[in-house]
Parts: sequence; structure tokens; C-alpha cells
Amino acid sequence: MNATDVLEVSREAVIVMLKVGAPILSMALLVGLAVALFQALTQIQEMTLSFVPKILVIFVSLLVLMPFMLSTMTAFGQSLMDRIVALG
Repeated sequence: MNATDVLEVSREAVIVMLKVGAPILSMALLVGLAVALFQALTQIQEMTLSFVPKILVIFVSLLVLMPFMLSTMTAFGQSLMDRIVALG
């Protein structure tokens, strides 16, 4: 295995990490922004108001996106194992 292979595997790992994490983080960001805007408009400064909606959205998005995340991770793992076997 040379430096090119290591860089290729690293690049694929970063892309998989972004594919798996970005949808959930973006949903949490949008909900947090909406809650912050609501709190600024109504001047309600309740701490739990900012956490509960984000937690609920993250749990729901995990349930909805779990098949996509699992297939992405499985495909990456399979390609990684194929590379290991090819090194022999």
C-alpha cells in the first residue's frame, strides 16, 4: 500500500463521514435556528425550549435516515475489506 492508496481511503472516509453526519447536523441547525428566532421574537428565554425540539428532530431524523446511513457505512466497509483482501 502506497501513499496514494492511503490518501484515497482517507478521502473516502471523510466523504462517508459527511454523508452520514451532515443531514442530521443540518436538521438540528435548522431547528435550532427556528427556535432561536422564535425565542428572540417572543422574548421567551427558557433553556429547555431550545433543547427539546432539537432532540426530538434528531431522534426522528435518525429513525428516518438510518437505512441510508447503514447502507453508506456498509458500502464503505465492503470497499475497505476488498482493498484489504487485494493487498493479500
